[in-house]
Amino acid sequence: TSIGPVNAIFSLATLIPSLAVSVRRLHDIDRTGWWLLIVFVPIVGFILLIYWACQPSDPRPNRFGDLRI
Repeated sequence: TSIGPVNAIFSLATLIPSLAVSVRRLHDIDRTGWWLLIVFVPIVGFILLIYWACQPSDPRPNRFGDLRI
């Protein structure tokens, strides 16, 4: 049940990029990145984030700028 050092380093190394991708996706659907904290609401928060992640992108530039590449 212990976490090995390689697993711990990998988890820490992928934490910040995964948070950045999640915030970018929220900005893509015109929501602020602070909505990511809703994951701390049991069950409902996680389901809501999955629902938002499945939404199509806003085709117009939003308040966060034109994020399309």
